[in-house]
Amino acid sequence: MLQTRANGTGLRAAPHVRPLTKMTPSEAFVETLVAEGVTLVPGIVGSAYMDALDLFPAAGIRFLPVAHEQNAVHMADGWARVGGRPTAVIAQNGPGITNFVTAVAAAYWAHTPMVVITPSAGSSGVGLGGFQETEQLPIFSKITKWQTQVNRPDRIAELLRRAFYLAKAESGPVQVDIPRDYFYGELETEIYPSLDLERGAGPARLLEEAARALAAATFPVIVAGGGVVQANGVAELRALAEYLTAPVACSYLHNDAFPASHELAVGPLGYQGSKAAMQLLAQADVVLALGTRLGPFGTLPQYGLDYWPKNAQIVQIDVDHRVLGLTKKISLGICGDAKASASQLLELVRRFAPDRTRSDTAHRRIAEAKTAWQAELDGLSSKGGEPISPRRALKLVAEALPNNSIVTTDIGNISSVANSYLRFENPRRFLAAMSFGNCGYSYPTALGAKLGRADLPVAAYVGDGAWGMSLAETMTAVRENIPVVAIVWNNAQWGAEKKNQIDYYKDRYVGTNLENPKFAEVARAMGALGIEVERERELQDAVRTAFDSGKPAVIDLVVDSAELGEPFRRDALKKPTRFLDPYKHLTG
Repeated sequence: MLQTRANGTGLRAAPHVRPLTKMTPSEAFVETLVAEGVTLVPGIVGSAYMDALDLFPAAGIRFLPVAHEQNAVHMADGWARVGGRPTAVIAQNGPGITNFVTAVAAAYWAHTPMVVITPSAGSSGVGLGGFQETEQLPIFSKITKWQTQVNRPDRIAELLRRAFYLAKAESGPVQVDIPRDYFYGELETEIYPSLDLERGAGPARLLEEAARALAAATFPVIVAGGGVVQANGVAELRALAEYLTAPVACSYLHNDAFPASHELAVGPLGYQGSKAAMQLLAQADVVLALGTRLGPFGTLPQYGLDYWPKNAQIVQIDVDHRVLGLTKKISLGICGDAKASASQLLELVRRFAPDRTRSDTAHRRIAEAKTAWQAELDGLSSKGGEPISPRRALKLVAEALPNNSIVTTDIGNISSVANSYLRFENPRRFLAAMSFGNCGYSYPTALGAKLGRADLPVAAYVGDGAWGMSLAETMTAVRENIPVVAIVWNNAQWGAEKKNQIDYYKDRYVGTNLENPKFAEVARAMGALGIEVERERELQDAVRTAFDSGKPAVIDLVVDSAELGEPFRRDALKKPTRFLDPYKHLTG
């Protein structure tokens, strides 16, 4: 068995499950899924892999049919992110597989381990333009960590096993393309699980240099990213922050990377994040960016604050060496596991600063910034009456959610403003569309999360525009008995885009106004619990009723269409130049 080096990486070998055995390629395929611990495969049934599908029930694998293939991938995304282990997703070759693309891109930017299985046209007919034929590898080439096409039926177990290893090792989706005729025949093969990569803290010399900088810092600030969650390193991060008396800001849409109730927690950075986190980060003399690529969308100026510190030393630690120094100039980059690195840094900081004590000055500074931001946020959320203020609704819903809930959010104006209100005590509780920013993400991801953690309540925040892309999966939730609560923020518009038309295009609305059906009635027609909320006094009771029902539920929450948050991309828009009056010109 290969052992892990103290500050490096290693592979832990796995025992064989099945020795060299005669079987069909379909049996080798399914046996490998079993060896990898796969118990759930979302998708839509298709003839391209039906021989393997026939074996799923006997193997203990639940095939979960969805309404649209994109949502199958989102479902696998949610399952993998709450469980920390990859699963697989599959569909019919051609149009079924091309429907995967958007969701695979979302999983890529969320660093979600996933094996995307793409049955393809039969090997003897490639290039003839047959039914449902397209080249399936180029489509995914920029949104997967690794790709392979099975070139011989007897390699199906080998290449699928390699895919699971790389999905885990590189934290992202990988693709295995299998010609549909390669599921048939007979072969002899071994079945055993893939290796697990175990990472160390990083090079000792660089860790010592980072620890000396932190030990000497007057006001260190830690930015905790998704890598902390993936490494199960929250406890180690907390111990390091407490010794340094360092405020901990969460990177964009990783609000669950540090317990929100902790006195050193200052909230998330990025769009609609915590002003306290931004103000404190701006004061740092040393920044430890732990398990984060420092994505550009998560460090752009907000609230008029250009908060990224100009003169601070930046120490960035991430398991992916490619992201070190990619988006921000850094003083020191360490390729290491967030958990192991935090643990090693604490040991070294204690050695270099053995007399370091709690800084009451730092605690006061942190407390004052948090109190001021909370007061401002409360003021923004204080508008009562009907139609319900979106911010008021966000505050009330957050208060009514059951303890320890998992929350998924879609992209969109109100769902994104939720970043200011969602707070978590435990990791793997917040799943968002991340930097790919695709609509239709939240609900199918919530279904996958509920399947992965049936013991936890799960809520999906969805705007009414995005709900139109995913509401068909309510039928899936009812059929498969997945009791997720979808909260549809219904303001009858594409809010983020409409805000741009208000600010830049003189209230000329093109494509942004929506005429919606009664979403609660649609949900009831599908067999779910449907609740319409138009009055503030009804809102929290509706949330509690939905969760207490134990059924798939849809809350159609009608909110004020006039209240819109600031648009996402102020940096990407300019006041338009018009040499002609568009309306006079077009009407002659």
